[in-house]
Amino acid sequence: MTRRELADATSTFGARSSFGSPTADGRDPEPRPWRSVLDGDRRAAALAAADTAAERCVDRARICEALAGAARQTRLPRTIDWLSPGVARGDAGIALLCAYIDQCRPGQGWDETGHHFLVTGLEGIGQNAARIGSGLYSGLGGTAFAVAALSRDGTRYRRALGALDDELVPRAQLMAARLAEGRHGRPVSDFDLVSGASGLAAGLLPRDPHGSLADLLGALVHLASPNGATPHWATPEDQLGDPATRPIYPYGNLNCGLAHGIPGPLAILALALRAGREAPGQAAAVRYLADWLTAHRLDDAWGVNWPSAIPLPAAPGRPPPPDPGPARSSWCYGSPGIARALWHAGEALDDGQLRDFAVEAVTRVLQRPDAARQLASPTFCHGVAGLLQVVLRFAHDTGLPQFTAGAEQLVDQLLDHFDPDRPLGYAAVEPAGNRVDSPGLLDGAPGVVMVLLAAATDTEPTWDRFFLLS
Repeated sequence: MTRRELADATSTFGARSSFGSPTADGRDPEPRPWRSVLDGDRRAAALAAADTAAERCVDRARICEALAGAARQTRLPRTIDWLSPGVARGDAGIALLCAYIDQCRPGQGWDETGHHFLVTGLEGIGQNAARIGSGLYSGLGGTAFAVAALSRDGTRYRRALGALDDELVPRAQLMAARLAEGRHGRPVSDFDLVSGASGLAAGLLPRDPHGSLADLLGALVHLASPNGATPHWATPEDQLGDPATRPIYPYGNLNCGLAHGIPGPLAILALALRAGREAPGQAAAVRYLADWLTAHRLDDAWGVNWPSAIPLPAAPGRPPPPDPGPARSSWCYGSPGIARALWHAGEALDDGQLRDFAVEAVTRVLQRPDAARQLASPTFCHGVAGLLQVVLRFAHDTGLPQFTAGAEQLVDQLLDHFDPDRPLGYAAVEPAGNRVDSPGLLDGAPGVVMVLLAAATDTEPTWDRFFLLS
């Protein structure tokens, strides 16, 4: 299907509104409504691709077909593990997709479609009790996030939200206590966005009926307190989650990715600070983490960049670890996610230089050729959609033309990836080049749909708090 055919398949939402003038440091002088960055045929084509893929993403038969195909196609089985209460790869994620489409296209029944997926997600809690954690991506924190998104500002699902809130209170307390203990060095799952305290705090920031957020913020502040040469969040070799990384980091590492590393705590501490939720020492923690990240950049030929992680040094008499190379330009690891965390820090501290640095980092990403970005997949986690959502946020916040132009180019890439012969229209591309028909929001077609709608409509994608982008 060509872009022209995609454009002819649907009508547009209307003309694009222009941005106001940004300040010298790239910060827009006052908040403004969300506006599409696309015009004309490109906007219509993006909407058509999103519409087609969305209809497939909520078709239970197609989901089953995609899951069966993905099991044969993948070389990374953990990335297709479907858990119905989960948002990253589960029915709750489809409910979150429906919640956003319902906001974009009210009155078309997407809330009812989302309800069906939400029900199966909630039913799955009891059916998968042994597998359900507390985290945002595959745990109850994410289930609550999806329910809240579909609740029409809390006017629906009050009983379900109340039950989830009650269940999350002791889990948040336990998570905070574990993080605040004096232990030095820990797995990233204790504090990261995907499974740890940063993700649970992100879900609680807009809605915290039992006051659990304060404990998590205090624990994250403790994690971020200075500790000489090796920070508290260092991960020893025996606690690295992926055994395949141990030859690269033989003594452990300091994770620099927004999904699993210290940018996650930085982002949520900064966002909470801006929202008036402050634990003792929180502003100092934001400053410390921002300074640490800016000091550990690893530039390439195009400018500002970072590695995926900083190797911990060898003990005396041991061989040094391999030098890290720059990460790919993705949301989960690399400049886009880190830059967004630094932008949040600049906003929280009202630091124009920090905002400038974040703007420079994303600008350099857009100047890199596709091969240097290493984004073969159209999907969110480590693909084009995740980068596009970061760029859309910078376009909205700054009004700078390089971000609008960059967003248009990335939308074109997503349109080129659309394949009507695939069950869901979009397939993930794994590092080996194999395509996988994943129905999950994080690694599959639903995440692409949400980003296309964010680019092509005037409906703010508040769902991207799930990715710590807002």
